[in-house]
Amino acid sequence: MTTTRRGRSLLVAAVAVVMCAGAAPAAAHELARPEPVSTVFFGDSYAANFGIAPIFGAWDLNEYYCFRSEENYPAVAARELAEQGTTLDVASDRSCGAAVIEHFWTTQPLPKGKSKPPQQEALGSETRLVVGTLGGNTLGFVQILQQCSQTFRNLDAVLPGDPVDPDDPAEQCAAFFTVGAGRQWLDSRFDTVETELGVLFDNVGELSPHAKAVLVGYPRIVPDNFVKCQIPAPGRKYKPLADIPTNALPVFDNIQERLNDLMRAKADEAGALFVDLYAVTGYNTACDGDDRGIGGLFETSQVKLLGVPLPWLLHPNTRGRDIQGHHVATAIQHTLRT
Repeated sequence: MTTTRRGRSLLVAAVAVVMCAGAAPAAAHELARPEPVSTVFFGDSYAANFGIAPIFGAWDLNEYYCFRSEENYPAVAARELAEQGTTLDVASDRSCGAAVIEHFWTTQPLPKGKSKPPQQEALGSETRLVVGTLGGNTLGFVQILQQCSQTFRNLDAVLPGDPVDPDDPAEQCAAFFTVGAGRQWLDSRFDTVETELGVLFDNVGELSPHAKAVLVGYPRIVPDNFVKCQIPAPGRKYKPLADIPTNALPVFDNIQERLNDLMRAKADEAGALFVDLYAVTGYNTACDGDDRGIGGLFETSQVKLLGVPLPWLLHPNTRGRDIQGHHVATAIQHTLRT
């Protein structure tokens, strides 16, 4: 029988007894068996890794419309940990594309009348580890992109959302989000993220009082050098951020950094661990050519819907997913040892 790499890794991680040479009883030399860690993953399309094939649950539309990859960062992190001798007993991966924070405790509607139950239903008193990514959709990443890209406005988007103000020209979006009604809208979204992340952590503490929580941030999309975003990736037709105005790129980056800081602060406040992907992905942005860890806005992803290839919509590609998985695995090792 051929043993897969994953099978070998899990076998190594499951070894519980090491026999020592000599005449002493085996029990005297028995090493402590590392217990598998009961784990629940949660999150949105960045945890589900939208755009990476294959999609989990092709036989079930309630699962399929989450566009959760079978090879998402939870799966990558679990494999890396198994290779290091830490086994995660993954009770459930509830990550689902388009999830907002409140879908942690409320039902998430999906296309075609389908839905997903609250993600927190997977938690229990036996849960020891809760890991995931939520916040970007509550903030309104899609609405911000719609506000700044006229091309995106004119397409039937895969993700739900409309421009914040369709009457305000896309080329003016930098000013729109800096002053006036657009800035007020953005500030209100940040207030909602702050409040709802607090509820999420409170619910984790109530449902799984013995669990350690890990909140995973979002990888950086726009680099320090905005000029790089004016050049299509090798072999690609469109610029990574398409027609989003150049003067809007620092505004978008500031919004993402502000969200990152807020997520870190709420994790710290709750005694959870924060994985700061923004800080470690400055050279793997959507605009970093062959080194990009983010698929361009209209760059073709690995996934098709009804035979039509879907764009990445600024989600991590396989390189970016591997970066996510590695840093999440490292964070989990750290939090389990403390």
